[in-house]
Amino acid sequence: MVPPPLSRRGVLAGAASLGAGAAFTGAATPAAADARRPGRAVVFRDVRPFGTGAPVDLTVVDGRFSDLPAPKGARIVDGGGRIALPALVDAHIHPDKTTWGGDWVSRSPASGIAEYCEQDVELFRSQRRPVGERAHGLMAHAVGRGTRAMRAHADVAPAYGLAGLEGVAEAKERLAHALDVQVVAFPQHGVVRTPGTAGLLEDAARSGLVDQIGGIDPISFDDALDEQLDLVFRLADRYGVGVDIHLHDRDDKGTRVLRGIVERTRALSLQGRVTVSHVFCLPFLPERELDAMAQDLGSLDIALTTVAPNESLVLPITRLREHGVRVGLGSDGVRDSWSPFGNADMLHRAHILGWVTDVRLDHELTDCYRAGSDGGADVLGLERVAFAPGDPADFVLVHGECTPQVVVDMPRRDMVVHGGEVVARNGELI
Repeated sequence: MVPPPLSRRGVLAGAASLGAGAAFTGAATPAAADARRPGRAVVFRDVRPFGTGAPVDLTVVDGRFSDLPAPKGARIVDGGGRIALPALVDAHIHPDKTTWGGDWVSRSPASGIAEYCEQDVELFRSQRRPVGERAHGLMAHAVGRGTRAMRAHADVAPAYGLAGLEGVAEAKERLAHALDVQVVAFPQHGVVRTPGTAGLLEDAARSGLVDQIGGIDPISFDDALDEQLDLVFRLADRYGVGVDIHLHDRDDKGTRVLRGIVERTRALSLQGRVTVSHVFCLPFLPERELDAMAQDLGSLDIALTTVAPNESLVLPITRLREHGVRVGLGSDGVRDSWSPFGNADMLHRAHILGWVTDVRLDHELTDCYRAGSDGGADVLGLERVAFAPGDPADFVLVHGECTPQVVVDMPRRDMVVHGGEVVARNGELI
């Protein structure tokens, strides 16, 4: 997690049209599949995919778009000429920490990850609502804002045990009809510096509650580069889960960690199952070093995520994509002890991406949206939504003229569709 400073001016990192890539897939659960209610046909009438061209009717059968005539008895949903856009994917969020929907929390000064962790524990102990209730409120809100899937990081530490994972799993189950969720066991307090965490990570991997094992700043915070990475990758290999490591270092410590991740991904043949989040060191690399690192990441299909915190720390998405690196966009923390900001609205996050990279052209604004839709889908290993026959019918309907204008104005999500079923209207889960 990172406190979210916001600054606009700076170099254009870009958010180019994103290419597909293979990834570890762990989002769709049997419950989610059952909730799609196969055999149902729906026609969404009078909509404009991507806001281009004349309005059309979209036929959905068994949760996927179809180019065949609508079956007899198909349900009709009037789109009223609205723009249809692919639903968004939050590739990095911490729903276990949130106070969303509760009383206002006043925050104290803090400096560095260790102090933020202490405040996390204080806030956790002061909350009267359990993790499952708080996480559900935030995740349901995300659905109402057009999110189809998310990768949820939940803290694993002796202070919490597996309570964070269990609470997020509870919320995931309640929202199985509307949201696909991957869960990361995240050692926010360090893997090695906090005794007992390593055992909890193994318990989490063994439990079946998680899709990825996390890590955090193996050098600067944990002071145990090889020990942390060896443990995290060994658990991923043993239990068949993925890896998602937070990396905040902006200097050579960050690049040393990346090289260690590359080496272990190659040695254990974990291509397509490893993600590095934040990766603040990459924007500071000279072009030749950036290209060399991106080439290694792309060749091993190691994915990256950014939360676009400011113009100097946002990942150079365009450059990375040129080397085949999958890059997703995420919310990070939402109204937790780290920051009062955040709202789990991925359209707002696409807007922020455009703001901090100072874009102004229509194709650049559209690419910001695609970073939140296609980019996140690529990282989570989900199918993209292009409204083509066979694509998953996960989309949002909004009033507007075109995609760039939607990114700038952030209109209300009038309708959210998941697996061909309307799951939210006017920003609210139904």
